[in-house]
Amino acid sequence: MDKRIILDSALLNITIKRMCYQLVENHGDFKNSVILGLQSKGVYLADKIAKLLESGFDIKVPIGYLDTTFNRDDFRRRQLDLQPSVMHVPFSLEEKNIILVDDVLYTGRSVRAALDAMLAYGRPASVELLILIDRKYTRELPIEPKYCGKHVNTLLTEKVLVELTEQGAAKDNVWLITN
Repeated sequence: MDKRIILDSALLNITIKRMCYQLVENHGDFKNSVILGLQSKGVYLADKIAKLLESGFDIKVPIGYLDTTFNRDDFRRRQLDLQPSVMHVPFSLEEKNIILVDDVLYTGRSVRAALDAMLAYGRPASVELLILIDRKYTRELPIEPKYCGKHVNTLLTEKVLVELTEQGAAKDNVWLITN
């Protein structure tokens, strides 16, 4: 197994700050906007972004956590017992501008499931996708992020691992793992 760094801690922080600037440019005061982090790892990135928006721009954005376990298209095909994550959406999504946050965009199936799961909380005015790492050439569905930290060309046998201090890692890093 070969492990190569894609974004080290310093570059990762710059990348996330850049995405926060882009969000502020497009959403202003976030009056009608909310952030939804996809369980499980997207919630850590969503929390990090919400904290940066509050500390750096004095903008408090409502944040929620969306679980897609039972909305996945492979839900009944899996042999394992599925353990859903906590669903925490303490507000209506009706006519809100949703910023859907996840760490890695791979096939697009998790995002499709998230779009289905969101409908239980209302019909949004718009949905934008914020992704830290876009595995550009592995998409199975026509889903593209509006905000992207970094595009990475990967093989199907490779994996992207995002480690954030918010999830217990020693340092913020993004790795490419080759088998």
